Parts: sequence; C-alpha cells; structure tokens
Amino acid sequence: MTYISSFEPIADPHAKILILGSMPGNASLIASQYYAHKQNAFWRIMSELLQFELNSPYEVKTQMLKSARIALWDVLKSCKRVGSLDSNILPNSQTVNNFQNFFQQHQFISKVCFNGSKAENCFNRYFAKMIHGSSKQFIRLPSTSPANASIPYEEKLKAWQAAINSHYSQAISSKASAK
Repeated sequence: MTYISSFEPIADPHAKILILGSMPGNASLIASQYYAHKQNAFWRIMSELLQFELNSPYEVKTQMLKSARIALWDVLKSCKRVGSLDSNILPNSQTVNNFQNFFQQHQFISKVCFNGSKAENCFNRYFAKMIHGSSKQFIRLPSTSPANASIPYEEKLKAWQAAINSHYSQAISSKASAK
C-alpha cells in the first residue's frame, strides 16, 4: 500500500472561512479536484449557497469559493488508505498539513468548518493546542460524502447554510452597527 497525498489549498489571502476535509477520495485523486465524486454533495451545496451553476467548470467553482472568501483544504497531507473511506485511513500513516503557516498567511480566517467527523477528529488530535484559546470558531458539519447517506441532503444543506450564512450575517450586522 502506497501513500496518497492531498492537494494544495484553494484559498484567497483574504479568506474568512476555511472548510477542511480529511483526505481526497479516489475519484478526487484521479481527477485532481476536490470533491470530484459525482455523488458527493459538496459542490451541490456550494452551488446553492453561492449561487453558481452546479455544472460549471471546476475552475469556476473554485473561483466562486475564493470570491466568497472561503478556503478549502484537507487536514491530512498524506496517509495510507485502501479505497476512499475515512475509516480505512491507517492512523500511524498520517502526516498533517502545516496549519500554523497557513493561518499566518490567512489571518482573516475566523471560522473553520470540518466536513465530517474524521476531519474534525484528525485536526483536534494534532492541533488541540491551536484550538484551545483560539478566537476562531470551529464547527463540525455533516459530511458531504456519499458514504454519509444516513443524513438526507436537505438536512446537510440546512446545516451548511447555517454555518456559512451565519458568518456573513454576522459580518453584515457588525458593519451596520459600526456605522
């Protein structure tokens, strides 16, 4: 079994929200694109929240994230895994991405959203000190993976909508009260 590696982050320097997955699945690794599996709900959710066509080219989708000040990355830099399931990641094979450096370069990030429990658990395992006392908000959202079929799409959409839209609602109300 060989190591697999994640992608570089998609991030604008002024990003305010960071969405973290665990490790790209096989379809994503083959396509060299985040969330490339046709049944993964990530891009469907983002297209509804950010108002772009679901069938847009990947470059358009990633540009929409950047324009919305949303960054996208994975907790793990590399690992060994059979198949695409997070549960198949070998714990002793995990290496993590450099979040200290990432947050220094993206100082406006105030909310970190985990795309499922594996991303949250891995981040907490390696970066618990970073979370403790942080001014950032950390929130686990339902995984958009097709393996998470027990949660209906509408419920996933509602949770993601609350997390993403609440950030922008707070920013708008903060600007209004500053006037």
